[in-house]
Amino acid sequence: MDRKTFLTCVAGAAVAVAVPLAARAQVITLHGASQFSDDHPFTKGLMKFEELVKKYYGKPINFVLHKNSELGLEKDYFAYMNQGISVDYAIVSPAHMATFAKAAPFIDAPFVFRDHDQMNKVIKQGVLKPISDEIAKKADVLLLGYGGGGVRNIFANKPVHNMAELKGLKIRVQGAPIWTRTFAAAGMAPTVIAYNEIYNGIQTGVIQAGDNEAAGVEQMKFYEVGPNLMLTRHSISIRPICFSGKTLRKLPPDLQAAIRKAASEAGDWERELESSSDTAILKSLEKAGKLKLVNFDERDKLQKSMEPALAAYAKEIGADAIYARINAIK
Repeated sequence: MDRKTFLTCVAGAAVAVAVPLAARAQVITLHGASQFSDDHPFTKGLMKFEELVKKYYGKPINFVLHKNSELGLEKDYFAYMNQGISVDYAIVSPAHMATFAKAAPFIDAPFVFRDHDQMNKVIKQGVLKPISDEIAKKADVLLLGYGGGGVRNIFANKPVHNMAELKGLKIRVQGAPIWTRTFAAAGMAPTVIAYNEIYNGIQTGVIQAGDNEAAGVEQMKFYEVGPNLMLTRHSISIRPICFSGKTLRKLPPDLQAAIRKAASEAGDWERELESSSDTAILKSLEKAGKLKLVNFDERDKLQKSMEPALAAYAKEIGADAIYARINAIK
């Protein structure tokens, strides 16, 4: 082969390599975040979201899901999405949205939802749209689907059976004021502590208890320091699938549509998964001798003690109309 022929072949090979590399460089990559491992419903919900986006978009797209709090906690994810950096999508507790919409944490507060059926109707009927609209406007974060569905119970380093034994219990609560007010109204001594500090807080005696869904109790091994789980069933969690508005606007219209559809369906899927696995997780932990399930005998009294604080707070933050619509759904 002469020099001219050789150089022609090399040039052709370089072009052949360069074209795919350029094409690959144009493939969009989206970054998600989860506090938990592959086994947690939140992580599974985000993986379902990825699967559905790929299905509906039908074109090459990359997803990178950062798990096990690699990028911090949910409050960090929301801040990143607000800024349009690091995280494009995540499941986030409404408690971390209060800075932008005071009513957001209210939809996750104790005894807001009567049962899963009511919660599902609230979501399907668009009752939460005023809150999602406010967050989109003020935080530029879109609530595109609603996961959650886990029932929250109180776990503690001692058994608690009734309101008298609940009095003065040093319990960790989420940062939103509604949690402090309702738990204080029930006679407990609530304190705000970061989620990843609960275990150490109970271990060192700073707090005695916390509250969480079954999946969280299992993943974070709270049963090791709070082996008594009181069946208070005081809240059904709602966990929106969030997406950065700054990211979404940069994407092609057909991908935007795929993301919106996928997030809505993934939220419904995750909610069903989490709500259906609650009892099985608790029973499994009990059978393994890791957790003692304690009947709380005065759940009705617990609810009644919290209701005035709930109603007053709803009026204070302008969520009374939403609260009334939720209560009207049978």
